[in-house]
Amino acid sequence: MQLSHVAVGDTTDTRPSGATPHHRGRLTRIALAATASALASVSFAGPALAAHGHVASPSNLQYNYTTVDNPGDLTFNQLLGINTSGEISGYFGSGAAGHPNQGYLTSSSGLTTFTPENYPESTQTQVTGLNDRGLTVGFWSDTDNGNGMDANFGFWSLGGHFHTVIFPTGNPASPEINQLLGVNDSDVAVGFYNDSSGNSHGYTYNILTDTYHEIKIAGATSVTATAINNHGDVAGYFTDSKGTHAFILSRLGLLRVLNVHVPDVAMTQVFGINDDNEVVGDYTLSSGQMYGFTWSPSSGFELGINDPGGVGTTTLNGINDAGDIVGFYVDSNNYTDGMLAIPGSSSSS
Repeated sequence: MQLSHVAVGDTTDTRPSGATPHHRGRLTRIALAATASALASVSFAGPALAAHGHVASPSNLQYNYTTVDNPGDLTFNQLLGINTSGEISGYFGSGAAGHPNQGYLTSSSGLTTFTPENYPESTQTQVTGLNDRGLTVGFWSDTDNGNGMDANFGFWSLGGHFHTVIFPTGNPASPEINQLLGVNDSDVAVGFYNDSSGNSHGYTYNILTDTYHEIKIAGATSVTATAINNHGDVAGYFTDSKGTHAFILSRLGLLRVLNVHVPDVAMTQVFGINDDNEVVGDYTLSSGQMYGFTWSPSSGFELGINDPGGVGTTTLNGINDAGDIVGFYVDSNNYTDGMLAIPGSSSSS
């Protein structure tokens, strides 16, 4: 189903009652303990201030779409991050038994060279994000069970040197789930860990100072931080009694909640943010169909942004300051393909 003109809502702003913040795979159980560094949590609560959405027309935004698949596995690719220079992070391999996640880097200027990026001695790696300094983040595993029960561990890497990141909680899931999903040019990363009940807890991790800050949203049972821009604004999604909602948390502590309102929408999630606070993500219908969207403070929601080969199966995962978008979609052969979308006249390849 292609959406053309749909009513969208809402965005709400809440101010925190507490302190102001300083601003997807499988992985290895390693003998590296979490660093006993400074740890703080930031809670957010308060009355909501409504800012109504507008009627969005996907035809207002045109993109050149390019399918990007690593020849290591043409059946499963996801592009997850893109920086200002057009460098792209991603991985191939579905994670099923015999098809482990394998991380790589490529570039929007060529898309023909794929440089492997895998945690040393890992069985599986996903490279989820990168900044303009050449630092990458992601997560890894030393198992390949193919049943979704592999332990996950976050990492950052610079110049071929890898470092594991594990949020220092006393109540981790078993097996452990800990992932870094984005990073800015100040080397502040974001991610989440799962507790023993399976609930996600978003956090920021300052690589330079080795400090963690947990992100808590009042009423949320689960919080996932997926991206951070150079202003220190964090994007992600959370779940409460009313469903799953996207959010932007400014470095000053302003929490903006984003919900797409279309018939039968089940959830809204954000996965990427740029320095203009333009975010990308997807909204899922109760039928399971997924549609990409963008939102920005200036233009609001633009819905139904899909690769022509994957209408209803598209996820937008990363965006740079030029508005270039990376993500993935499922094609007619049921293959998952990496996708690059460059603003311009609409086409595909």
